[in-house]
Amino acid sequence: MASSSEISECNLTTTNNQEEKGELKAKLDDYPSGEFEFIKPGAWKCFIVKLRLLTTSPWQRIHKGSVLNIKLRDEISDQVKTRFSSELSLPQICENLIKAAYDPRISGVYLHIETLKCGWAKIEEIRRHILDFKKSGKFIVGYAPVWHEKEYYIGCACEELYAPPSAYFSLYGLTAQASFLGGVLEKVGVEPQVQRIGKYKSFGDQLTRKNISEENREVLTTMLDNIHENWVNIVSQSKGKKKEDIESFINEGVYQIEKLKEDGWITDIKYDNEVTSMLKKKLGISEKKKLPLVAYKDYSRVKKSRLGLTGGKDQIAVIRASGSISRVEGSFFEPSSGIIAEKFIEKIRKVKDSKRYKAVIIRIDSPGGDALASDLMCKEISLLAESKPVIASMVDVAASGGYYMAMAAQTIVSENLTLTGSIGVVHSKFNFGKLHERIGFKNEIISKGRFAELYATDRPFRADEEKLFAESTQNMYKQFRDKAASSRSMSVDKMEEIAQGRVWTGNDAASRGLVDAIGGFSRAVAIAKHKANIPHHKKVTLVELSKQSLSLPQLVIRLVTSAIGLDIALNQLHDGFISSDGVQARMDRIMF
Repeated sequence: MASSSEISECNLTTTNNQEEKGELKAKLDDYPSGEFEFIKPGAWKCFIVKLRLLTTSPWQRIHKGSVLNIKLRDEISDQVKTRFSSELSLPQICENLIKAAYDPRISGVYLHIETLKCGWAKIEEIRRHILDFKKSGKFIVGYAPVWHEKEYYIGCACEELYAPPSAYFSLYGLTAQASFLGGVLEKVGVEPQVQRIGKYKSFGDQLTRKNISEENREVLTTMLDNIHENWVNIVSQSKGKKKEDIESFINEGVYQIEKLKEDGWITDIKYDNEVTSMLKKKLGISEKKKLPLVAYKDYSRVKKSRLGLTGGKDQIAVIRASGSISRVEGSFFEPSSGIIAEKFIEKIRKVKDSKRYKAVIIRIDSPGGDALASDLMCKEISLLAESKPVIASMVDVAASGGYYMAMAAQTIVSENLTLTGSIGVVHSKFNFGKLHERIGFKNEIISKGRFAELYATDRPFRADEEKLFAESTQNMYKQFRDKAASSRSMSVDKMEEIAQGRVWTGNDAASRGLVDAIGGFSRAVAIAKHKANIPHHKKVTLVELSKQSLSLPQLVIRLVTSAIGLDIALNQLHDGFISSDGVQARMDRIMF
């Protein structure tokens, strides 16, 4: 039985924890929300907008009573894309919904939803903009022939949601999976020699282990619980159901589309042409005529200024950083798609030297990468933050090197389910000795210096080499952890408790002081205005400094390789490759 002193100590600890959580919540609520407000334009503004639309270019002309058609599927990037790109762009999807809310020519939105291959933070951002669009009073109808939890999370935000009788749907719950190559590499004679600092640092496990570690299982279970709980909460609120009923439905294993209609999960069972006919009727269009649909890509060309959505004189720079982190530019034949430190630093320095920008928003969507590159970018961001407000806005993932960048900002904003933290490092080399022996390959090395052959790939480490390898990795981890502690105004011991390579979802990261506010891009803008002493009601101009830009030869190569499927293979090779002489601040690939 516990003594009275132990009970008192326990009660004191609980009280202290509750006080800390209360203080953190109060701090989170201190920041402006950035919530979208639909302000119905007055008669004069409507007249000016109509006048502007009469003089638009032919490719921007849209018939009155048109319906914006957005097809959500596959990958969604946080980068602003060119007209030549087939990939969906999150900022352009969101901007299209804002423009459509104010465009007098657009009567509503028809949203086609299929399997999405993006993280939950992007799903959250899209859902928020659907709800914002509905404030305009215009309709938004969803059609989902193929869907799981992510797709339904978006679909249930629409006024109406339809599915064909043959729809592929699955609402059976969520899974997390991690793959391991340890057994495969052992059989072919390859020995990965990995130093990873932080007991939760799972990057490298897929190379060395044959099964999941208890620490990795703990992290994945916690994240999965958070995602599942958030999904149940949002869906129950959206459909007016009890959480227990949502859980029961999931565990029932429903496979009949009729059951979805019967229980109110979807509005009705209809084919696409039937939904189209229904929309015609809604708009008073003859059945014989075509429904005037405007494609997402075409509508992306419509300028906000034509709709009276101009910004103010004050400018805020937006720098987007997506993908794995590397230090220098790749080859001409493989245009870089990740975060290149030298190019990113150039942008940061230009913004720092410019008096045009009142604040800067850095949008981060990265699992990390090269530790040196991450540190160099962190330094430049911290120098920028000395001269003007810098807000880090994190998307699907800002872990390891991604978080390394974010922690240099004055304020960090993440979504509820952004994967973040992973404050840890990995250093590795491969020993191909047994494989070389099996295939008859011989490699002779002549060297000068005790550790010249530290990264030799045909033998394992000597004892002194392994010691040096471990110490150098530990040193990099200490730098990362100590800088994180300093940036978040924590003691090193406190930071150590939440570091150790552990990945957190946004809410958990916020409760531990790794994140300042929960929200999307609009909240980051509101906080940037607040920090720059710009009144919240005053408009600002957002200047995108990371628009995709390829030379004509590079564009031709990209189109050709894309057409024959080589771009996917090249990106996988690039993202999956671990430098033999560089420490990695990178998060493991986790599939939810």
